[in-house]
Amino acid sequence: MAERTEGVSTSSTGVQVIRRVATILRAVKDAPSGLSLAELGRVVGLPRSTVYRIVKTLAEDGFLTVGPNQNGVRLGPELAQLGATARRSLFNIAHAQMQEMSRAANETVDLAIWQGDSIRFVDQVIGEQRLRAEVIVGMTFPAYCTANGKAFLAELHPSALATYFANHKLVKLTPNTTVSRAKLVKELNEIRETGVAFDREEHTEMICAVGLVVHDMRDGGVAALTIAAPAQRFYEREKFLAMMLLDGKRQIEEELSRS
Repeated sequence: MAERTEGVSTSSTGVQVIRRVATILRAVKDAPSGLSLAELGRVVGLPRSTVYRIVKTLAEDGFLTVGPNQNGVRLGPELAQLGATARRSLFNIAHAQMQEMSRAANETVDLAIWQGDSIRFVDQVIGEQRLRAEVIVGMTFPAYCTANGKAFLAELHPSALATYFANHKLVKLTPNTTVSRAKLVKELNEIRETGVAFDREEHTEMICAVGLVVHDMRDGGVAALTIAAPAQRFYEREKFLAMMLLDGKRQIEEELSRS
């Protein structure tokens, strides 16, 4: 027999929580571009404080990812991993394509997710050249000066982007780092049009990258794919690498749609 506290069954309360979690996950699934906490609260009909507690817990366990300043709530990688027993996940399909791209370009290919206010690298296929670009999987980089980060920022709703700028100082990490908000906003507008973002020695001197966002329309999963290279090989090949990345994105998303 279920215990009762103040006339409310604890089992009923538990069911209510589960239903709220399910409602929030479904709402986020139906908005692959992300929802703010306020927007999510309106969609599911729950107080912002309740939504915040549930989202915070789900994000800690990887079932949701939360953009800057609690905006851009999206489905997290843990859901994709749970679904892998029934179908191939975004990460699995992306890794196979990353191997192909790394072989073709002979450069390092990375996969990253948005986590908190940063970009976290979750997978990497390293190029075979002696001089190459590489990071440690698990590291986090700022968004405003990286190709994968700018690709994510370009997808934020204007209000969420304004909040991001209001709460993040643009620090000049290299001579090429853009610290002008107006200039960066213009660049993000261009990224929305082309679908491709560039890091031209903006995070690390002598290292460049091209990046874009890949979507799994089945469950709202999203990740950023990048090709990184030493500057001396990048500039003369950046258009080629961008086209390769766009083709890789197309193949990944097509394969996901068939899974």
